[in-house]
Amino acid sequence: MPVETGPWDEALDSLRDWDPSWLAICATMTSNPWVDGILPRKFVELVGVALNTACTNLNPAGTRRHIRAALAAGATRDEILMVLKMASVMAIHSCSLGAPILLDEAKIAEARPAPKAAGPTPACDRMKAAGQWNTAWDPFFELDPQWTDEFMATGVAIYASKTFTPKEVELLSIAFDASYTHMYAPGTRRHIKGALAAGATVEEIMEVLKLCVVQGVQACNLGVPILAEELTGIGRSE
Repeated sequence: MPVETGPWDEALDSLRDWDPSWLAICATMTSNPWVDGILPRKFVELVGVALNTACTNLNPAGTRRHIRAALAAGATRDEILMVLKMASVMAIHSCSLGAPILLDEAKIAEARPAPKAAGPTPACDRMKAAGQWNTAWDPFFELDPQWTDEFMATGVAIYASKTFTPKEVELLSIAFDASYTHMYAPGTRRHIKGALAAGATVEEIMEVLKLCVVQGVQACNLGVPILAEELTGIGRSE
């Protein structure tokens, strides 16, 4: 049972005693992306880092486990740091979701935003010129172009680093957006389209989606040790 290569933690010890048949079935399913060879082991672990460090997840134990495994698989500091930066800037989806609603409701309420002083927006201009501008960003650019440019400058700095190939960037972005703690459909579609255009195969994209699903066992990693402690505390061993 190749569970040492999957997303599991100390919950395994209790599950081996409590429900070994279910563990065997679940471990086979969850270890699949680690052993089927479709994605390199290092990239599998980097996706694990992405899923656990995403600002919608913030799982300390999983983050440490996958950072350790990524380093062991040959990942560099800069590669892992890039994933952490990407995990941070995905928070822009709060504006992607909220700004259009704000504009719609403000129009209904006849509430006009205060005029913004015109100023240069070099980062936004650069992204537009490169064909990387997302129209989902238009509403919050309209509301606050200066802050939007400040945010876009952080994104430009990340993606201009060439730490990952365009295909790898898109695959990691799919993980962030399709994660069960986020499920951001517009971004998932955009990055699947981008990944295919960058040369990713259908199978590689499906592996990323499988890794998102595999993260579901964090429920056991969190809850099983707590259940074991509480059972011990009341003197029950069932």
